[in-house]
Order: sequence, then structure tokens, then C-alpha cells
Amino acid sequence: MSTDSQAAASPHPGRAHLDALIAELAIDMPMVTHPPVFTVEEAEQHPHGLPGLDTKNLLLKDAKGQLFLVTMRADRRADLKALPAIIGSKRLSFASAETLFEALGVTPGSVTPLAMINDTQRRVTFSLDRALAEAAHIACHPLVNTATVSLTTADFFRLLRAVGVEPAVVDLD
Repeated sequence: MSTDSQAAASPHPGRAHLDALIAELAIDMPMVTHPPVFTVEEAEQHPHGLPGLDTKNLLLKDAKGQLFLVTMRADRRADLKALPAIIGSKRLSFASAETLFEALGVTPGSVTPLAMINDTQRRVTFSLDRALAEAAHIACHPLVNTATVSLTTADFFRLLRAVGVEPAVVDLD
């Protein structure tokens, strides 16, 4: 694994936008690269050593096609039966890889709250676990599953607000 103080160049098309926004807002976003990971369990095999709570991210859809990104602490188990009431929806299922790419510009394994910068059509309702919102730092993927970055929670919210996103902070306890 390697550590970079600034986000390294990436072939991901949305990464230039993310990097420009990070630079414009003068956000410090240390990054560690690692082999591709597709699940929280795989990510645990490559400890990044960065400050912050790791995230688990689910793109879900309801029967009407409304999309929901739910970002929770990585050690939480997603309860798809209880989650609809918490986020203000009805029955939920996982969105397809195609829908994920169309809505957030990322592929399975690379889902991240930072992908909300790609939701220019505002198709996705974003819900954030209160435990993450109250943490000092958040660790997540920078649009690709071959790296992990760390942001202060204040900078995380500042970044989202810069693109017009205000997450609903929800209690998942």
C-alpha cells in the first residue's frame, strides 16, 4: 500500500471533478492505495491506517424507482426491513450496477458518499448514519475501490454542501 498526501491521478472520469473541488475548498484528504476491494470484509484485509470511521455504502431503490444512498459505519449490519421507515421510504431493494453507474458514476465496490458529487440530476436521496456525522473523520473510497481517503467530518459536509447536497442524518442504532 502507498500513502499520498494529495489524491493521485486516476482514470475515473469523475475524479478530476472531485480533485478540483478538493483543491478549490483547500481540503486535506490523505489517501492510501490498496488492491481492489468490493466488500467491507475485503477492505478489512487491507488496513489503511487513516483517521476516521470506515463506511459501508448502499444504493437502494424503492418500488417507485426512487434512489437512496445510505452511508453507515462499516461495522453495521444493514437491516433492509427497518431501513425504509428510518429513511422515509417503503420496501427497498439494491439498485443494479447499471443504475449505480447512471446515478452516481461509480461501479460496484466503489460506492462512496463522495459519489454524490456526480448526482447532478439529484436522483439520489442521501442518508448518513448519525455515528458518522458525529465522528471526527470519515474514511471512504475516492470514487474507486483501489484507494481510501480520510476527511474531517467538517470538510466532508463542506464538500457536499459545495455541490448542493445536504444529507439526512439518521439514527441507525
